[in-house]
Amino acid sequence: MKHFPLIMLTLFFIPFSAHAQNDVKITPLKNNIHMLVSPQGGNIVTSTGEDGTFIIDDQLGGRSEIIEAAVKSINDQDIKFILNTHYHFDHSGGNEFFGAKNALIVAHDNVRKRLSTRQFITYFKREMLPLSKAGLPTLTFAHDMTFHYNGSSINIIHIPAAHTDGDAVAHFTDENIIVAGDLIFNGMYPFIDIEHGGSVMGIIAGLDVLLTLADDKTVIVPGHGPLMNKSGLQTYRQTLATIAEHIKSAIKDGKTREQTIAAKPTQEFDATLGKGFIGPDAFVSFLYDDLSRI
Repeated sequence: MKHFPLIMLTLFFIPFSAHAQNDVKITPLKNNIHMLVSPQGGNIVTSTGEDGTFIIDDQLGGRSEIIEAAVKSINDQDIKFILNTHYHFDHSGGNEFFGAKNALIVAHDNVRKRLSTRQFITYFKREMLPLSKAGLPTLTFAHDMTFHYNGSSINIIHIPAAHTDGDAVAHFTDENIIVAGDLIFNGMYPFIDIEHGGSVMGIIAGLDVLLTLADDKTVIVPGHGPLMNKSGLQTYRQTLATIAEHIKSAIKDGKTREQTIAAKPTQEFDATLGKGFIGPDAFVSFLYDDLSRI
């Protein structure tokens, strides 16, 4: 399997932006909610208002001052709350920086467990050392919870065994916005962290949950890539399900991983999804290893 450096985490930019802070593109979504996109790391969502600034994910370590400046260009408030949608370094890398400034970090129980111990992500050859106390979530949940903040009701929903074992999505119910984290890599094949509790069937089940929450006017923010609507979500879900069925059939027929890769079970989707940092062969390999365990 070919390995790609972190620099290959290139996003597909949305075609418009209200303004930019350094390399960060800021797009208003609805009311006081904004999306931040940059060439490195995952997407960020901010909520600002009378209760203070709340952000969903805080990107890569070493970029925290850039992210902070971008957030403060929307509203010059301190960041009071951070939700980590999962433990990966491109979504939680700013935890120590913001935690040292007294931001309260919120995440699923498993995210705290992962961030408090050494992790190694084989595909990226990336070691994640335990975070200091300042960077660890201080408020954790096992299933779901709700924030009532800045005039919004924000339902936080745990999606088990999906991208990782600690995924959470955020549903701004009044604004009809879903922040999906890395359940969605829009415009590319997703990375599935099967060695840390992820699974393609868990992602598909999570996408089904999102489909029950969405309507034709819902704005869906993926972990990587441009904004999505319900139609795009349905297509994405069906694509993953179709590829998974192809690979299940190959496993049932006794094909090896190499034979399954050679059969190109993703071929019909490669033109639109195969040019991200997870190539078709790598994606098939993930799914083969994952689905072989069933």
